[in-house]
Amino acid sequence: MLRSSIFAVFVFLLTGCGWAQNEPKGSGPAVAEAPNAPVLDSALYRTRMSAMLNGDSSAKWRFKGDYPLQGALLPFNRIVAYYGNLYSTRMGILGELPKAQMFARLKEEVAEWAKADSATPVIPALHYIVTTAQGAPGSSGKYRLRMPNAQIDKIMVMAEEIGAIVFLDIQVGLSTLQEEIPVIEKYLKLPNVHLGIDPEFSMKGGQRPGAVIGHFDAADINYASQYLAELVKTHNLPPKVLILHRFTQGMIKNYTSISMRPEVQVVVDMDGWGSPARKINTYKLFAYGEPIQFTGFKLFYKNDLREAPHRLLTKKELLALKPAPLYIQYQ
Repeated sequence: MLRSSIFAVFVFLLTGCGWAQNEPKGSGPAVAEAPNAPVLDSALYRTRMSAMLNGDSSAKWRFKGDYPLQGALLPFNRIVAYYGNLYSTRMGILGELPKAQMFARLKEEVAEWAKADSATPVIPALHYIVTTAQGAPGSSGKYRLRMPNAQIDKIMVMAEEIGAIVFLDIQVGLSTLQEEIPVIEKYLKLPNVHLGIDPEFSMKGGQRPGAVIGHFDAADINYASQYLAELVKTHNLPPKVLILHRFTQGMIKNYTSISMRPEVQVVVDMDGWGSPARKINTYKLFAYGEPIQFTGFKLFYKNDLREAPHRLLTKKELLALKPAPLYIQYQ
């Protein structure tokens, strides 16, 4: 099960409505105002973690007493993100639709999620692919292209308009996280900016992106987590959220060696497309089956319709999963 962006990201990028905060309090489903988050309450944290498990009694997801710092977004909220790149209409809805239309559709999704689970406030997010894997080596020879700061700044302004948080996503190609994360440090220092890393396009064998499915080892993920943790401590920030995309077992290696830190909340985002049954099975195998901390789920507006019964999973179906995903991404 491959993502719709596998070949979309290989386009050669040779050229280089504020609604969430205006909802009256007490009227309708709760919608969180990002980046404000509840002050950490350990009893409430345990209660919310228990609710997330949906009655799962296995030892896999048993709470281990790992508390985040104050200001943690999870498990107090659910994040609903639109994913993509402003240079491409094929990489996700974030770049596919005009801004006003995209905002309206995201607003609708946020409201529907808040209604489906009224106990969990919803935070809107823009998940922007800031380093894209490429089908040619480019001037760097590393099969990756970094977006200019001017484009990232556009995302920051858009997020501010709707009270959203931001995820900056990295597809390293033949580069490394050690090379790519510091490039966007100025943004990661901001309290409303978080990080996504994509193992699919980490080509440790030197292959062209898309030739095979890549991977990150626990050491790579720990580097990213430690980098974020140092920023949180140095700049007195609330905890960062780190998204790990996954739809095969091999994409994340040595998961039991991934370190937990109070400054960083790690989410495994089930990133495959296909029929509802296939997606749920993938989630059970690689999100539930190899637990790290939190889970997410990606929905593809187009590719999920390519297999019978040609529909997206419903919010009710996703909320019934064990654990219930707290990060929802739309492509």
